[in-house]
Amino acid sequence: MAYEKLKEEVYAANMALQASGLVVLTWGNASGVDRAAGVMAIKPSGVSYDVLKPADIVVLSLEDGKTVDGKARPSSDTPTHLHLYHKFTSIGGVIHTHSTCGTSFAQAGREIPCLGTTHADNFYGTIPCTRELTDAEINGEYELNTGKVMVERFVSGKIDPLDVPGILVAGHAPFAWGKTPAKAVENGIVLEFTAKMALHTFALNPAVRPISQTLLDKHFLRKHGKGAYYGQPDTAK
Repeated sequence: MAYEKLKEEVYAANMALQASGLVVLTWGNASGVDRAAGVMAIKPSGVSYDVLKPADIVVLSLEDGKTVDGKARPSSDTPTHLHLYHKFTSIGGVIHTHSTCGTSFAQAGREIPCLGTTHADNFYGTIPCTRELTDAEINGEYELNTGKVMVERFVSGKIDPLDVPGILVAGHAPFAWGKTPAKAVENGIVLEFTAKMALHTFALNPAVRPISQTLLDKHFLRKHGKGAYYGQPDTAK
């Protein structure tokens, strides 16, 4: 069956969002991309996770967003995901949630500074927050413009999307991504856990400062840098 592997991966990522507690009801979605085939796949709009099946996943052209496989209407956030795939060519999966702590920071319009090594192990510095969308952007192509303000923040801050695999959309909620849909889910879990720890840390010490660049570099680069030594070597050929 055409696109079966991609649909299975995206289905699994969506179910993992629910299992991890990052989404309730239908408040979230995951997508994946097959760049060689020129397509992306995403959860159908408003479909309960309790009844979702791999066959329900909608496949769309990466070029123009038109449906190429599936009968359901794709997620309303599809233009956002599509724009991220166009602009962040190193990523292969995107997730969007309304998780409690990440969304709290987004609603406050507040970025998440790197307050400790748990954050530094996974995000190379501050988890950014976008600016607020203008009235014209909201009343125009809202979902596309949501993607544009995320990309704008990364471009203006000269941030590598694989070094900082997530963002908060001001007044809205988190998005995260990765090289695969499964990795995007993992990064979404880390973003939420990091936001929760930051909220507790600020409650205990409102004057807390981010960790030093030296400590940030040590923890991030030992896992993600060219000389990474955390974990086991990749022996796959």
